[in-house]
Amino acid sequence: MAFDVAQVRGLFPALGDGWVHLDTPAGMQVPEQVATAVSTALRAPVSGPGGIFPASQRAEAIVEAARRAFADLVGADPAGVVLGPSSPVLLDRLADAVGQGWLLGDEVVVSRLDHPGNCLPWQRAAQRSGCTVRWGEVDIETCELPAWQYDDLVSSRTKVVAITAASGAVGTRPDVRKIADYARAAGALVVVDASAAAPFLPLDMTAMGADVVAVSASAWGGPPVGALVFRDASLLDRLPSCSLDPGARGPERLELGPHAYPLLAGVVASVDYLAALDDAAVGPRRERLLTSLGSVKAYQAGLMASLINELRALRHVMVIGDAMRRIPSVAFTVAGTKAWAAVEHLADRGVCAFSDNGQNGVFAALGVGEVGGAVRIGLAHYTNTVEVDQLVRAIAELR
Repeated sequence: MAFDVAQVRGLFPALGDGWVHLDTPAGMQVPEQVATAVSTALRAPVSGPGGIFPASQRAEAIVEAARRAFADLVGADPAGVVLGPSSPVLLDRLADAVGQGWLLGDEVVVSRLDHPGNCLPWQRAAQRSGCTVRWGEVDIETCELPAWQYDDLVSSRTKVVAITAASGAVGTRPDVRKIADYARAAGALVVVDASAAAPFLPLDMTAMGADVVAVSASAWGGPPVGALVFRDASLLDRLPSCSLDPGARGPERLELGPHAYPLLAGVVASVDYLAALDDAAVGPRRERLLTSLGSVKAYQAGLMASLINELRALRHVMVIGDAMRRIPSVAFTVAGTKAWAAVEHLADRGVCAFSDNGQNGVFAALGVGEVGGAVRIGLAHYTNTVEVDQLVRAIAELR
């Protein structure tokens, strides 16, 4: 396998601004081929679907191509792909549809590790129906989400288990398959938010045991488009529809209004970009995705190991968590320095990072707010050792 970070960097015009972009918790920068695909689609004649003229047929082709691209990414059938503006928006629609059948005493299970986008929709749906919300807790030392606790969390009244494939905050990758097995034994729907994991890991929703997988293309440099991918496409026709079309079938039942066709064209280009990250990748796009993302995973693992070792060598820095399996997202605190001040210091030295005050999400569960918040960074496909060294030198200056 061959992953050439120098070659990958050449695909991103935005890197010419001179900054070290470790701001991937907000999404990666956009590759040239994605920007070109969007602009080309904007200039082409595109109309609404349903017509017999070329502009209408082009719209239908773009939608179908986007469904196939998301399906290839997670190993699913395009007939089960729902398109929308982002995964949180789509998860909210899903929770509203699924929750309409819940009764008082039913339960949903979410986790402290998850992004609020995969917790709040289920909390709100539970509140509307009088259901109980149960929480998977995080180990405060390692930031692991122990799977064994789900044996007690999941019961015969559990309707949904919502879980992240990886935390974009602390990088932890829980044992989704084991958690899904507990949920399946109880007949619960398994909803996996894979938005943070998708840029770095080969995904297989069947292997994960997921019934629904949510992803957002902006996470890997695509446009602001999300998808819900259903393992069993027939489930869509059994859910209440939110479509403006009373005759909507399949994915269209959870889609609102006309699609942003140029952005969908960008989605296709972004998945093709992922499939080409390894020059040795050959075969159908699904196979090329598995090969390329496997190479990305190996490259990032080496870079992350180096970064974490260097940060831990700094006595005034505490890396949050020590999960055995993770994606390249890191959070840390700096002794005697508020997170926002550390981020300002990094920005003065050309490094993009975020601060979190620890008021919600996993950082609230860990009590990070009591020590001044956490600095959050994430490596991207285009991050190299020079940039990692620049970050470490800047943090060392805070002593």
